[in-house]
Amino acid sequence: MVPQTPAAAPAVREVLTRAVTALGGTEREGQVAMVEAVSEALSSERHLLVQAGTGTGKSLAYLVPALVHDQRVVVATATLALQHQLVERDLPRLIEAVKEVSGLDTSYAVLKGRSNYACLHRIREGVPDDQGVLVDVPQGSMAGKVLELRAWAEKQAESKGSGERDNAPRHTDREWRQVSVGHRDCLGAAKCPFGQECFVELAREKAQRSHLVITNHSLLAIDAIEGIPMIPDYDVAVIDEAHELVARVTQAATDELAPSDVERAARRSQRHVDGSEADDLADAADALRDAMAEADPGRFDRLPQQLADALVLVRDAARACLSAYPKGDAARGGDEGDAGLTQAKGSVQDVFVNAGRMAADSDADVLWLSEGSDRMPPRLHVAPLQVWGPMRDKLLSDKTVVMTSATLMLGGDFDNVATSVGLKPTERDPAGPGASGRERTETVLPWTGLDVGSPFDYGKQGILYIARHLPPPGRDGLGKAQLDEIVELVDAAEGRTLGLFSSRRAAEAAAEEVRTRLPHLTTLAQGEAQLPELAAQFVGDPHTCLFGTLSLWQGLDVPGDTCQLVLIDRIPFPRPDDPLMSARQKAADQAGGNGFMQVAATHAALLLAQGAGRLIRTTSDRGVVAVLDPRLATARYGSFLKASLPPMWTTTDPQVVRKALARLASTPAG
Repeated sequence: MVPQTPAAAPAVREVLTRAVTALGGTEREGQVAMVEAVSEALSSERHLLVQAGTGTGKSLAYLVPALVHDQRVVVATATLALQHQLVERDLPRLIEAVKEVSGLDTSYAVLKGRSNYACLHRIREGVPDDQGVLVDVPQGSMAGKVLELRAWAEKQAESKGSGERDNAPRHTDREWRQVSVGHRDCLGAAKCPFGQECFVELAREKAQRSHLVITNHSLLAIDAIEGIPMIPDYDVAVIDEAHELVARVTQAATDELAPSDVERAARRSQRHVDGSEADDLADAADALRDAMAEADPGRFDRLPQQLADALVLVRDAARACLSAYPKGDAARGGDEGDAGLTQAKGSVQDVFVNAGRMAADSDADVLWLSEGSDRMPPRLHVAPLQVWGPMRDKLLSDKTVVMTSATLMLGGDFDNVATSVGLKPTERDPAGPGASGRERTETVLPWTGLDVGSPFDYGKQGILYIARHLPPPGRDGLGKAQLDEIVELVDAAEGRTLGLFSSRRAAEAAAEEVRTRLPHLTTLAQGEAQLPELAAQFVGDPHTCLFGTLSLWQGLDVPGDTCQLVLIDRIPFPRPDDPLMSARQKAADQAGGNGFMQVAATHAALLLAQGAGRLIRTTSDRGVVAVLDPRLATARYGSFLKASLPPMWTTTDPQVVRKALARLASTPAG
């Protein structure tokens, strides 16, 4: 890596000033501080964690130093929404604003996982059925939409478009799978007759020519941690929405297996394997089904013997089946060309890898059996016990990494988040940004943390109300006292309420109670329509309540007087029977730590901060965050959780809060 030269440092401020002026804005203190800190981290090869509150302009604050940096920078987001915002709005506007600045390489590209792009081979040659035979247009109600997607993809190919799912006509996941493939089903550019036109290959070629590469957390993890090359060589990774990083990396490294997966791989192998290997794989699927039926759902501290034997049987049968596939020229031929064989073999490879990982019963993994339902049979799941080790070894030791989010300081400092991603508190540079830096310890660069604050005056704009008088929440959902409190608060606010609940059952119970007792208000519950439709209704009428669960805690942005009350029914600790969280908590305890604080309380603090952040989105917003869980005021861990929230004025007096909400309702924010 070639560090940035000191002479380039003034250019960062020059570029920022030009950009802000051209965009019609004004420089903000927090944004300037963040630009300087990011630039310094890049030039001094020091990791940086920077908390930047909503409204800071953090996208611009890391894009400007990234443009000025003299080597390739990867920007990774957690959500497609932010990725879309960067590519469609922030970057084009920034590049237009600084086009007169000499010496800037403003080229950029977008990289997503393979399944996010249409596959021309699948579109033109057909889709393998369960036996691996390539079939044309699917029958039934889905056919028309698939034909529409195919026509769109052909137009994208003709016009040199990106072929990205985000730009496709409206569709369902099932419909999209008819025009896309995963990495195991891909023939590869060298074998595919349409490799020269492949949307994925063209995206990678563009990334090779670009200074900035915009991608997502999962692809970054696959490239850096799993060692599967997905991204061109780069010098710096900027990770936005970094509070989501551990969850996304964990998700990318989580695998599943069910008997139906094994059976399907066996059926698809029948056409390509001459011996009994495909039949043996089908028999192994039956053994796995019997073993799963005998096992209790939940996390396994150690694999039951019958299940362990069945997984070994599946693994060995899949290995034998793979070995029986034709090789070399014998694999070419037949009406389906290479596609049916490649995709059938890929399904067996998936079974082999996942069964082998599960059969290993490694202490580094957590294995559990889901209960299943009428619509979803039971499945085996395996996930990494922790991801900080691989992140430390594979990403933080090799690259300069900047992590940013509005919620990185949990309990009032960066240590919890730093530890979760593989940075040790002892490696933090005590001098912080502006220091000359220290030598790297072991193989990892030193790191600094910076909170650039927020443009919002939370002490004047928001009230944190803790309903201390309520009984602690029980296992049976919302009781009469909680429902009465919800109705009284919503009534005082005259609607204008976003309700964030720990379960779908609680959200539906609250919605039903409010509908019954406050029929003059419109009350919406998640699941009654698609989220964008519900959000549009919520924004369109201030006398509306929207009640829901996790996706509302982090994914909804409703500035203005539409939302003046955010209700949180209980502290969002992970469920005690959550397999992965309970395993991580147990491991922390066994290592001599405090598993509850390191895992459960940290998880709750992050979600509470995200949920409370739904209230104040602009400098004119006003309102109340009401937490109906008295433990936030009474429990020892309450101070840790409160220190993770925006610094709002706090009260436990319900009368004070109702009067404040009534005043807000009569004089909406303008």
